[in-house]
Amino acid sequence: MPVKSFRPYTPSRRTITVSDFSDITKTTPEKKLTVGLRKKGGRNNTGTVMVRHHGGGHRQKYRIIDFKRDKAGVPARVAAIEYDPNRSARIALLVYKDGDKRYIIATGGLEVGSEVMSGKDAPIKPGNALPLTNIPEGSFVHAIEMVPGKGAQLARAAGAQAQLMAKEGDYVLIKMPSGEIRKILKDCMATIGQIGNTEHNTITLGKAGRSRHRGIRPTVRGGAMNAVDHPLGGGRGRSKGNNVPRSPWNQPSKGLKTRTKSKIWNWMIVQDRRKSNVHG
Repeated sequence: MPVKSFRPYTPSRRTITVSDFSDITKTTPEKKLTVGLRKKGGRNNTGTVMVRHHGGGHRQKYRIIDFKRDKAGVPARVAAIEYDPNRSARIALLVYKDGDKRYIIATGGLEVGSEVMSGKDAPIKPGNALPLTNIPEGSFVHAIEMVPGKGAQLARAAGAQAQLMAKEGDYVLIKMPSGEIRKILKDCMATIGQIGNTEHNTITLGKAGRSRHRGIRPTVRGGAMNAVDHPLGGGRGRSKGNNVPRSPWNQPSKGLKTRTKSKIWNWMIVQDRRKSNVHG
């Protein structure tokens, strides 16, 4: 996916880069595989803002993605590679031999006409989904389940890939894109290969409007607010002395560990992504 830049005929055009979308083969989604999305603006059911900086944005329809890959043993043909406004990765439209149609996250190298399959007997090739116990050590995988049958939860963004390091009893050791090494049950499904659209992280938005199209509202510095609005606010002119960076709710925002030590999943982390904290 080449990234396209522009002649700087305006100041913002100087820095804007966009995907050239040369990998997209179909622009209209399958109607039966989409559902309407209603904007929430970061609010919960009582109307309280729970996530700041959300709101507006272009109208979108959600594409129903098959994260479970539970149609085992039935080969499918890639009918199209499509754009998905809800994620950074591309999606592939699969047409199974029995006529069923489903979307999956597009693996790098998948093209129209490629054949993919899921299940423990599927060949080891990009786009095929297998239980982790059936995947050779050293393989790169994505769309990894955390609970068997729940559907993929890990390594789903553009360019993401994790590596299967070893197998230990009922678990396999997976090295995540962050560098964290964690245990995952061997019966969980994963897809072979790296997710496509690998140059997504090199794209520069270049202007505020592109953030607004994505439903991202402006972020204001705490130091620019009044004292009533933020712990860092107030003062005449800039005030940086004796101020520890804090959230609007007065929680230190740099370095404070917020993960509860009693979390039941902690024991599954073999090596922390910061490389210094190793769990037994």
